[in-house]
Amino acid sequence: MSSQRVVILGGGFAGVYTAMKLERLLRKRQDVEVVLVNRENYLVFQPMLAEVISGNIGLLDTVSPICRLAPSTRLYEREVEDVDLANQTVTLSPGFEANATVLHYDHVVVAFGNVTDFRKIPGLHDHAFPFKYLGDALRLRDHLIRVLGEAATTTDPELRKELLTFVIGGGGFSGVEVCAELNDFVRRAGKKYFHINPNDIRTVLVHSEDRILEREMPERLGRYAQELLRKRGVEFIFNLRLETGTPKCAVLHDGQRIPTRTLISSVPSSPNPIVAGLDVPQERGRIKADSKLQIEGFENAWSLGDCAAVPNPSGEGVCPPTAQFAIRQATTCAHNIVAAIDGQKQKNFRFKELGKMASLGHRRAIAQLFGWIHLGGFLAWLFWRAAYWAKLPGIDRKIKVGVSWMLDLVCGPEIVQTKVDVKPAMSESHFEPGEIVLHKADRADRLFIILNGKAELSYGDENGEAAKSVELTAGDVFGVAEILEKTSVQANVRCIEPLTVVTYNKSELEPLLALPAVRTCFEQLR
Repeated sequence: MSSQRVVILGGGFAGVYTAMKLERLLRKRQDVEVVLVNRENYLVFQPMLAEVISGNIGLLDTVSPICRLAPSTRLYEREVEDVDLANQTVTLSPGFEANATVLHYDHVVVAFGNVTDFRKIPGLHDHAFPFKYLGDALRLRDHLIRVLGEAATTTDPELRKELLTFVIGGGGFSGVEVCAELNDFVRRAGKKYFHINPNDIRTVLVHSEDRILEREMPERLGRYAQELLRKRGVEFIFNLRLETGTPKCAVLHDGQRIPTRTLISSVPSSPNPIVAGLDVPQERGRIKADSKLQIEGFENAWSLGDCAAVPNPSGEGVCPPTAQFAIRQATTCAHNIVAAIDGQKQKNFRFKELGKMASLGHRRAIAQLFGWIHLGGFLAWLFWRAAYWAKLPGIDRKIKVGVSWMLDLVCGPEIVQTKVDVKPAMSESHFEPGEIVLHKADRADRLFIILNGKAELSYGDENGEAAKSVELTAGDVFGVAEILEKTSVQANVRCIEPLTVVTYNKSELEPLLALPAVRTCFEQLR
């Protein structure tokens, strides 16, 4: 029999478990090669990701190396640039080589997860923390420790209030769990290590419905979670959604502004751009697959997980994008791929949801089991931990997480920063009308270029008398003179229409300014 290649796209639960199941089914067969493509070399155990914020578990305990879970699978740590179902090829981004890599396949499994995409919401892309990947959790954790430290030392009461206000957008599972862990962490760490009164801390959850978890949990459990978090100091703003974010505030769609330096958005994820570009039947951005996990119209293309619209065996629409469905779909998909290779009978996906759980922090949780058992409080938390601990892939992870949980019972929260977030040389910022973009006498450390919107630059005359003003619009540049002359900012810049600017750090510009031709160009921009 000639060798065949199975290419799996995506390293979430669906993709990695498909590779694991294929390895078990194929065992030592040499006629089938399994390839997995993912931009990271690890699987993130999403249900426990929120605990990274509080340090209840180790920073790396939520991830498992793919090469350990599926040792016989060839892993390409690349981005997928194109999937050509007609010619059975997958194009990957270049690695150390200059050219893209093209993989030919006999069977392809499209198991991309959804992606966080704030581009449609100005301001959130620039100023909101997403929460989906391990890097997101580490960056948020570092930021929380930093703002607590700054709040403990600043003498500006308004800045302190902004630093100690934390806004979370979205009342689904992710938003509620992040809110619970964050609220516990900042209050415990703030009091223990930074001598901050917990009453000075404000945690606000903004949700577009009239209660949290309205789609995910029965009303009784949702109300229980809501009241529990409220008793711990969480404020709720219902029937409103985040409209945008700026460096200093969260803006709701009714115009309300909440001054804050920490804005987290758990808005629903968007389909992977590769999935959106495939010429296959889709349903609300998800690939339509049949009960055998085959993509409609293709016998050698399969799809499962978050990116697939697979008929729910219960008969109620399509399968929800949860780990328990993805793992069971992976088992069925692996079986059917091997059956297709060997000319054997394939089987339909069959699975009944076992339940839903959400951690509420501080040794509390809610759980709905088998559709009729409802648990809330400490017992639900024990069940939550036991269930997810049992599902952790690999005995090494089980041991590490178990030890971390035991230590958490007697130790305080960890406050070590990893400093994984490096500020880019260029970044975008969004401002709303009335906000000050640049204050007179500020340190001149950035160059600003307006992409869209309007601002007003105002300064006094030489005698410090009547203020003069200049309107700035798209294409205008400010901050140049201060950088060239190495002085403090000489004018105020205020937003008068929603404004988006690109900023360049002074430290990155200085080497260029040493070139006479470049300096002359900047002189002309003054």
